[in-house]
Amino acid sequence: MARSEQVLVLEPQHELKFRGPFTDVVTATLKLANPTDRNVCFKVKTTAPRRYCVRPNSGIIDAGTSINVSVMLQPFDYDPNEKSKHKFMVQSMLAPYDMTDMEGVWKDAKPEELMDSKLKCTFEMPLENDKTTEHSVLPKSASTSLDDGEGKKIMEECKRLQIEVQRLRDENKQIREDDGLRKRKMTSMATPHSSSSPTMVTSAMRDEGLSTRLLALCVLFFVIGVIVGKLAL
Repeated sequence: MARSEQVLVLEPQHELKFRGPFTDVVTATLKLANPTDRNVCFKVKTTAPRRYCVRPNSGIIDAGTSINVSVMLQPFDYDPNEKSKHKFMVQSMLAPYDMTDMEGVWKDAKPEELMDSKLKCTFEMPLENDKTTEHSVLPKSASTSLDDGEGKKIMEECKRLQIEVQRLRDENKQIREDDGLRKRKMTSMATPHSSSSPTMVTSAMRDEGLSTRLLALCVLFFVIGVIVGKLAL
């Protein structure tokens, strides 16, 4: 007599994919859903039991619920030219209403009561582009953190330079006031034979004030240059 059709809904239905690298344990998830109004017993079997660890590998799925089965592939030396022949089978049966011993139920089950679904296994290695993307994520994050730290330093430096510029402006203002006071004193003390002396002193004072202003402007342009340079990076 033919076996009954599988009542469990498998996801994926036909194929378990394991994505490398295979230097560590690789896990694939198999979802088993029970859409019926009866509890269902299940078992997960494989043609390569030494290569896989399955948790849980058997149990009962209550009516209208589902479970996730973790299929863990053990580390091995991957050969891209070797095709996987590993297969899995999900075996199930409707749980008897008066079930007390699940192992006994499996032993006493009739062939027509058993349902099964088979899945094949495939191994995939990530593409070179995927590897590059994965490896570039960490440096990018590190770069972001570095930029945040640099940005904080720049802001602190800007504040310090702004204070320095303000100090130079105040100095320049004081020099201009002193310059005006000295000019008035020189004008009142000037004589015909020394009329050129106040002019020379005034010119020197103007040069001094101009130099101070130029220094303040240079500092300001330096600050702007640093900020623009960092933003460009």
